[in-house]
Amino acid sequence: MCLQHDDDEQYETVSVAATDTEDSKYDENFDLDEEKEQLEKLRAERENEMFPDEMDTPMDGTARVRFQRYRGLKSFRTSPWDPKENLPSDYARIFQFENFKRTKKRVLEEDDVDGALPGWYVSIHIANVPRAFMESHEPSSPLVIFGLLPHEQKLSVVHFVLKRHPTFKEPVKSKERLIFHCGYRRFTACPVFSQYTSGEKHKLERFMPQEGAFVATLYAPIMFPPAPILVFTQDKHTSCHTLAATGSLYRVDPDRIIAKKIVLSGHPFKINKRSVVLRYMFFNREDIHWFKPVELFTKYGRRGHIREPLGTHGHMKCVFDGGIKAQDTVCMNLYKRVFPKWTYEPAILPPPAEAPQDTEDTMET
Repeated sequence: MCLQHDDDEQYETVSVAATDTEDSKYDENFDLDEEKEQLEKLRAERENEMFPDEMDTPMDGTARVRFQRYRGLKSFRTSPWDPKENLPSDYARIFQFENFKRTKKRVLEEDDVDGALPGWYVSIHIANVPRAFMESHEPSSPLVIFGLLPHEQKLSVVHFVLKRHPTFKEPVKSKERLIFHCGYRRFTACPVFSQYTSGEKHKLERFMPQEGAFVATLYAPIMFPPAPILVFTQDKHTSCHTLAATGSLYRVDPDRIIAKKIVLSGHPFKINKRSVVLRYMFFNREDIHWFKPVELFTKYGRRGHIREPLGTHGHMKCVFDGGIKAQDTVCMNLYKRVFPKWTYEPAILPPPAEAPQDTEDTMET
């Protein structure tokens, strides 16, 4: 483009980049739906970091119905919780050890009695191999053959201790499908994340933590430690795998309790020393009576309980162990046990379909 000045008849040349073509090429690989999904996931992760576990009480329904599966605990660490209570139907399909550590010791000791040692060359004869597999197998590609220890053909609730890989920054929600590489096994599943802590109960993690160790729980074949694990995410368009976390097998234990925590909050309306009129935690009289046994606490460290409802619109009188400030927030912790979904899928290609009665008797490797 040229600009001409009439006074001194000088010319200036300005180059304009052909950005329209470049933009159109860039937009060819742009997925707006995926971009919106990633943005919502990122916002949810940030909100969970700023206001962990906080949830609004529904105004158009009853809290005792919305949160009927939740319970209050005097102490998350010491209050009893029966691990056999209200189990899902999937628990009828799994195997449980009476003592996993003792079984592991016995199985590994028996495995050392005989068998081929590392470095040996052995001949293996396999019967009833499909002819289609023989014809499709490339001689240059290796054929991986492995054996199973006792019980490793059974499914149970498996826990892995993981840590996010330093190069992976994307948010990963609990129950999002991931790819697991553990020894000779490769499978996909939707794990439930929880804190790596001692005790009988462990708090649910809504997202994969950015730092520190955490536990991923899922239904999977039984394995015995030590068993290193690699966890990958898969791109929806390119099918490329990205390393998300690394770790090892923790244990096989269906009785490990994972508790989802929610926090209901209310605000002081009137304050008279230790007595407070609270609002916005509930919105009807029946909900106040339902949750009356659950202990209250404030963000400044006070403890208290509900004394009685006032009116019919959710106001209630509460008593605390000391005076509270007008800017303080009153909270109530509720918990429910969560279980993984039955989402286990082996991530291996099945052998080609064989014709009826079309098998080789043996194959020697």
